Amino acid sequence: QVQLLESGGGLVQAGGSLRVSCAASGRTSALSVMGWFRQAPGKEREFVAAIGWSRSITLYADSVKGRFTISRDNTKNTMYLQMNSLKYEDTAVYYCAVDRTHSSVLLTTSSDYEYWGQGTQVTVST
Repeated sequence: QVQLLESGGGLVQAGGSLRVSCAASGRTSALSVMGWFRQAPGKEREFVAAIGWSRSITLYADSVKGRFTISRDNTKNTMYLQMNSLKYEDTAVYYCAVDRTHSSVLLTTSSDYEYWGQGTQVTVST
């Protein structure tokens, strides 16, 4: 089992920046592809970004490309999402997830990820 704990969410003005983190514990040897998803009120959970074990492979949703940066520190079993130029529509609960099956194939469907954190709220005010 892998436990994931997100942190760093909060309230920020539009145009501002925020960094959320995801710390993994437990069977961290199972960590492979890690990803961020988000869910806004009344909407389905959507893919934000993913990163492979080697950190050289990343994938972003079109809506955040150029504004968000995903990274990970394998020595700390921690993944990050740096969010810049935040918009009101970025408001959501942000979840981190682990896909232990793939190492270099980055998937964007939530059902492909086996482990999930509880989420951290990001609110962008206008």
